[in-house]
Amino acid sequence: MENLPSKNQFSNYKKIIQTADKDWQSAKSGKLCELNVTVKGTNHLIDQYGRDLYHFCTTSYLGLDYHQDILDGAIQGIVAAKTLRIANSKNRCKLAILEEYETQLSTLFDSQCLSTLSCSAASAGLLPLLASGALTDHSPPTLAFDKYTHYSMNLTKACCADETEVITAPHNDIGFIEDLCKKRKKVAYIADGVYSMGGKTDIESLLYLKARYGLFLYLDDSHALSAFGEKGRGFIRPHFSALDDQTLIVASLGKSFGASGGLVMLGSEKQKTLMNRYGGPSNWSQSLNSAAIGAGLASIKIHQTTELLLLQEKLLTNIRLFDSLVHTDQQGTHTAIRLITCGEAQKATTIAAQLSHSGFFTGAVFFPVVPRGKAAIRITLRADMLPQTIRSFCSRLVMLLEEHDNR
Repeated sequence: MENLPSKNQFSNYKKIIQTADKDWQSAKSGKLCELNVTVKGTNHLIDQYGRDLYHFCTTSYLGLDYHQDILDGAIQGIVAAKTLRIANSKNRCKLAILEEYETQLSTLFDSQCLSTLSCSAASAGLLPLLASGALTDHSPPTLAFDKYTHYSMNLTKACCADETEVITAPHNDIGFIEDLCKKRKKVAYIADGVYSMGGKTDIESLLYLKARYGLFLYLDDSHALSAFGEKGRGFIRPHFSALDDQTLIVASLGKSFGASGGLVMLGSEKQKTLMNRYGGPSNWSQSLNSAAIGAGLASIKIHQTTELLLLQEKLLTNIRLFDSLVHTDQQGTHTAIRLITCGEAQKATTIAAQLSHSGFFTGAVFFPVVPRGKAAIRITLRADMLPQTIRSFCSRLVMLLEEHDNR
């Protein structure tokens, strides 16, 4: 009998759905998902049920998604281009303002920059190329994905495994990575800079492994870009005086950057060419439209002024205010993500639903977003949140937690 390859080595949607669907149904019943909203004001929404909601699970940490210059830039982009987009793959033909945009991004972040439709599209294009050895002198590296690597990267594991060995590494376990480097000819480590569920990578130790063993680094800095660092360079980029061809940084331009799409920071022109020609989902028949490009160009201008620093300082002030009112495991870190650990999904959805009925929209996160038994309420902070709004939210949150624990 023919030996068929084993299944579900990297994903098992059937099991995920069987395990998680009841919790998603609970979230839907609690009006925590599938919401359709209109904008009432800055970070202030109205949903289809008529509820006024302050958004406490946003990822626009600097509040630039409502910035008038960026909204005007989106309009100006369409006017300048005289079309929404050029309908073909961008390695064949693209808008001139897209080339201008990528040139300005390259200057801002001091690297070879490419834009993509999303950060997910960037990873879907880059990681299989990395797995094939195209970026490592035709020697396919062992890919070590951190256990908590974002789903946008984990999704590519099966595709990458068709090219090379794929391993899931314990979270932030530098010893595990070092042992792997000793046993394998070449290792590439795939991780987040700042994790979407809180915490960050141990970049100093990774740089040590890179210097000693030639570890290739593939890092997603979506939750730090713009929110932190000089000129918004995030958490990862400031650790490198210059990017070499053994480091790739991807990030979202739709979070703190305030525009749309994804970004790739590369270390060489050769890598940029390979991505343009063979980057698959990053280069299929669509590229960023002219509104997204115009918004991005406006954001770059903001990044070159003192306004960016003021927004970063306001964000840090709001993070410190929250930490003074509510304790979390992320206490004292400068990232804008906080988790209220609940254990079971039902507790997280119940309290999050009560918060939403009080006018505060948060995210109840549960398996497969987090491990089973570690459900939480995910809270994200913004630079443009008023202190009284944060205080009111924290007061209601603490009250609900105490009520639930006293039952």
